[in-house]
Amino acid sequence: MKEYPPKPAFLDRMRLILGDEFDKYIESLKLKPLNSIRANTLKISPEQLVQRLKKKLWKISQPFEGFPEIIIVESELLPGEIGRSMEHLLGYYYVQDISSMLPVISLNPGENDFVLDLCAAPGSKTSQISAKMGNKGTIIANDVSIGRIKILASNLERCGAMNSIITKSTAESLCKKMKGQSFKVDKILLDAPCSGEGTMISNKKTALMWNPKRISILSRVQKAMAMNAFELLKPEGEMVYSTCTHAPEENEEVVDFLLKKFDNVRLEEVTIPKEMKFHQGMTSWQDKKYSDEIKKCVRIYPHDNKTEGFFIAKIRKTE
Repeated sequence: MKEYPPKPAFLDRMRLILGDEFDKYIESLKLKPLNSIRANTLKISPEQLVQRLKKKLWKISQPFEGFPEIIIVESELLPGEIGRSMEHLLGYYYVQDISSMLPVISLNPGENDFVLDLCAAPGSKTSQISAKMGNKGTIIANDVSIGRIKILASNLERCGAMNSIITKSTAESLCKKMKGQSFKVDKILLDAPCSGEGTMISNKKTALMWNPKRISILSRVQKAMAMNAFELLKPEGEMVYSTCTHAPEENEEVVDFLLKKFDNVRLEEVTIPKEMKFHQGMTSWQDKKYSDEIKKCVRIYPHDNKTEGFFIAKIRKTE
C-alpha cells in the first residue's frame, strides 16, 4: 500500500491535541490496525462462530468481557480470507473495526425501540443495531446516496436485518419531514460524515485528502444535523453522536453547540468495554472553551488500542 505522509498542518493540530502522546500516535499510523469482526447474533451465536472459525484454522481471540461478539482475527489460513469466507457470505459476521462498534454499544437499543440511524450506509452499525434489538422494534436507516443505499440494502439482507426501513434523504431534510409529521423516536444514531482523520491507520489516502477548510464546512453541517435530530427525540430519548475524526470542531464543538442551543440536553457517560483505553472529551481548543460536561465524551486513538480513531458522545433529552 502506498504511503501518504500526513500534511504539516495536520501534524501541528495533532501535536496540540495529544501533547506528550503525539510521538506514540505517529508511530501507530505506521502499523496495521487489528483485524476485527462482529459476530452477527441474528444468525449465529459468538460461541458457534468461534468454533467454525477455529475449525478453519483461524487464530482468534475474544478480548472483551461482556462483549463476546467482538472477535479479533489474529491470523487466517489464507490471506484475505476474512472478507470472502463462507461465514462472511452467509452473514455470520461483519468485518468491522472495534472502534466502529462502540457507538451502538453505547446507544444500547432495545427490542421495543423506534430507532433512527441517520447516516446508515454501508450498514455496519445498522446491522449491529438490528442485532441488539433482536430484529424487533423499528429502525429507519437513512442515507443520501443511492449508490451507498444499494450497499446498505445488500448488507442488511446478508445479515438478515429485517426490522429496517431504508430512506433516501439528507439527514436534515428527513428530520424536518419527520418533525412535520409529529414523529418522535426513542433513540438516534448520528454517525456523522466527517473528515475521517481517525481512519489514517487503515486508509492511507485520508492523509492525502485532508483539508483544514473541509473541517469548518463539516462542522456547520454536523451542527445542523445534530440540532434537527435532537428535536425528534422523545422525552428521555437518547442520541449517540459519533465521528471517526479527531477534529474538535467536528466533535466537542458540535456537542457544546447542542448544550448551548437547548435547555433540555444532558450528557450521559459513554458505555464502552472496560478493556478499551480512551481519553475524555476536550474542554477547550485553541481560543474556544467548551462545557465541562464534555469530559463525559470519549476519544479513541489508534495508539491506545490499535484501532481507528473515534469520538463518541451520548446525549439525553430530559423532557
